[in-house]
Amino acid sequence: MRLIANLFKTLLILVLLGGVGLLAMLLLWQGDLRRVDDLNVLEYGGKATVVDAGGQVIGALTPSLSSGARVNRALLKQGQMSSWLRKAVVTSEDTRFFEHGGLDPRGLLRAVVHSATGDQEGGSTITQQVVRSTLLADIGQEKTLTRKLKEALLAVQVERRFSKEEILTAYLNVVYWGVGRTDLLGAQDAARTYFGLQASQLNLAQSAYLATLLPNARRYNNYPAYRPLVKSILERMVKEGRATRAEADAAWRYPLRPVGWTVRYDGAGNLTSATLSDPTAKRDRSPAPQVRFADGFLDAVERDLSERLGRSVLYRSDVTVYTTMNRQAQTSAEAASRGAALPSGATLGLALLNPKNGDVTALVGQKLGDGVLEEWNNATRARRQVGSSIKPLLYTLALSKGWKQSDTLLDAPLDGDYQPKNYSGSSSGGRVTLRYAIDHSLNLPTVRLAQQLGLNSFVSKLRELGLSPAPDTGLPLAIGALEASPLQLAAAYAPFANGGMYYAPRLITRVTEGGKTLLTVTPSGGQRVWDEQTAYLGLDLIKGVVGDLTPSQGGLGWKARIEGREVGGKTGTTNDVRDLWFAGVTPGLSAAVWVGRSDNASLPRTAYSGDVAAPIWQAAASGALQGQALAQFTPPVQIEFRRVRGVQMAFKAEQGGGFLGGLFGGNPAPATRQDQAAQQQGSQDQAAQDPAAQNAQNQAAQDQAAQDQAAAEAAQQAADQQAADQAAQAQADQAAADQAAQAQVAQEQAAQQQATQAAQAAQQAADQAAQQPQPAVVPGSSDQTQGQTDPGTSAQPVPDPSSQTAPNDLQPSQDVPQNQTNPNQSDPGTFAPNSGGVSGQDNPASGATFGQP
Repeated sequence: MRLIANLFKTLLILVLLGGVGLLAMLLLWQGDLRRVDDLNVLEYGGKATVVDAGGQVIGALTPSLSSGARVNRALLKQGQMSSWLRKAVVTSEDTRFFEHGGLDPRGLLRAVVHSATGDQEGGSTITQQVVRSTLLADIGQEKTLTRKLKEALLAVQVERRFSKEEILTAYLNVVYWGVGRTDLLGAQDAARTYFGLQASQLNLAQSAYLATLLPNARRYNNYPAYRPLVKSILERMVKEGRATRAEADAAWRYPLRPVGWTVRYDGAGNLTSATLSDPTAKRDRSPAPQVRFADGFLDAVERDLSERLGRSVLYRSDVTVYTTMNRQAQTSAEAASRGAALPSGATLGLALLNPKNGDVTALVGQKLGDGVLEEWNNATRARRQVGSSIKPLLYTLALSKGWKQSDTLLDAPLDGDYQPKNYSGSSSGGRVTLRYAIDHSLNLPTVRLAQQLGLNSFVSKLRELGLSPAPDTGLPLAIGALEASPLQLAAAYAPFANGGMYYAPRLITRVTEGGKTLLTVTPSGGQRVWDEQTAYLGLDLIKGVVGDLTPSQGGLGWKARIEGREVGGKTGTTNDVRDLWFAGVTPGLSAAVWVGRSDNASLPRTAYSGDVAAPIWQAAASGALQGQALAQFTPPVQIEFRRVRGVQMAFKAEQGGGFLGGLFGGNPAPATRQDQAAQQQGSQDQAAQDPAAQNAQNQAAQDQAAQDQAAAEAAQQAADQQAADQAAQAQADQAAADQAAQAQVAQEQAAQQQATQAAQAAQQAADQAAQQPQPAVVPGSSDQTQGQTDPGTSAQPVPDPSSQTAPNDLQPSQDVPQNQTNPNQSDPGTFAPNSGGVSGQDNPASGATFGQP
């Protein structure tokens, strides 16, 4: 009895633990369980008409599922499918489909056991396959026990919500039947491709054949080997009462000819010969990819609306959706995608928005014109590492804390375990300005800057900009260990173009139904992320990336330039060249483009973001702005400009330091300016209450700006005059030196002539003396001749004016390098986890040499 009692207690504990575990899973997966309602979109007949910002119709929305599953857009109703196909598929895939409640207990147990042991045997019901292909499409390929348990729970939910015929119809609309020019999804694609028929026209033989392809569509390539499976399905249909013996025998004798195959049968239906005579026939007959105008934009609108209204509301009747899309911008973006020269197998994502309010003007979710249809919208849904396109955000954070573009950082290996590298693999070992470091996308100075600023402050700023750094990313975050979509990055760059305000992207303005407004979406109120001066300093930095260096000097953003317009932007490349980026702004537009492979495989090592991504950005942006008046970025008050090593840089006027301070920079310890900001805000608040005071303040600011400009011009004129005076003095000194040298040479020549004449006279005297009797020589006599020194050897060299250092001039060996040279052709690569290396490269210009100090 005690043994029985202990077994009962143990069983009770196991049941309780199982119940607690089930409850925990239900709570954990409640988001997935709510997806069941998504299947309603397969039956609703409503239509959502989408309109652009100018009032023109773009197109109609079509259903998608929250998991990201692709749904065949030619959705068929139950009566539009052959009854033979429905029976053959049930026989092949789930013979007890109409009896079970969504799960086949024997099949499920078998599948769970095999999943736990790593042997992935089937056993899923049709209901589970619907769940896997739709509601759990984002994890459908995972071979895990968790996925099987989720399938089971959702299958039960689906069976409670939908009838068996609805579930089977949904399955036949979404199931995968191979690949042609694109994936063959659903019965209609399969019938048209393999037999050139409508799904409703399939006979029993054709239906049985299509059922044999469901477990593995590659069976098409070996028809003789799998012909017996057709016989097997027909026999099972007879046994289970889904076909008569006469119907099955007639189907077996039917001369079945899948597309591309040349086959012969005997009178009994046995295959006598089969040849795949046209391997391209299946692809040629398959439906061509249908990419609609603004397909990526429509996809984003559908998902936004589904979150706001729900799919059941969205598709229950006819509604009109008004959007922010600019038709010219969308047309330009799609043209840029079609014309993009991408590495083999690569695709792209492109997003454009209005920086003044965050309104999205264009989205392209894939490479257009390559004959490949990808439903995944890379513009909004891709999350790929951004590489060095993150650097302007870090550098602007430094400028907001009092750093200057001319301040310097050490370009040398770091101390500690984390050992990133510049793309060249080497470093100069000297100090470089912030401007120089970002122009050349150096990683080592960038990581040092992050160390000095503190990663916490950088993470907080990124979140303000709508980005989501992963927890505990560490220092690699500074050089690109952040995942984002093109739309997110375009929104994060927009504050450079609008004076420091972040606006959440907006796609929809309102939704109406029968003249009644169902939804109104107001513009984002905006959040100040940079003060106006800091935003302009950041803009000045990224303008330098585009314009400071020519391609031969290693210019990274040169190919993004738009004639007549100011452009600022930054390239980005990630490890193993998996991602290529360019994000940038021009007056009235912020945009970002990503290029990479959908499978995240590496691109060729010769693919560079400056050569691939930047031209796409330039084409899209220039076309979007074509016909609009040229505009310039207007510097705010308290911004002044100084030339440092031949490059004009913007500075905050209150930073002081004069010309030499801006020139030599240094390693600053910038003071906190919170008190100054608070005082300035108080003055602005008071002025806002008094219009007269506000006008006076504006006038004073304009007067001050005019005075600052006049002072700057005067200072520049004085500097130019001083330079001219120095040049004139140098010329005069050179002329005097030349005259002195000529006089010295003449003197040397005269001395040489005198010496020669003296030597000749001495020789004549000696000859005469030789003819006379010689006197005896007295030992110790001083009559021996002393050697003379050539007067030419005593002349002092003329100083070389070129070897003298001009006042305040920096030599290349000093802290601030010349920005016109390229000591480190560097790339904004991202981190290599656990290796400390970086491997991205942005834009090696023609003729540029890598790795030269």
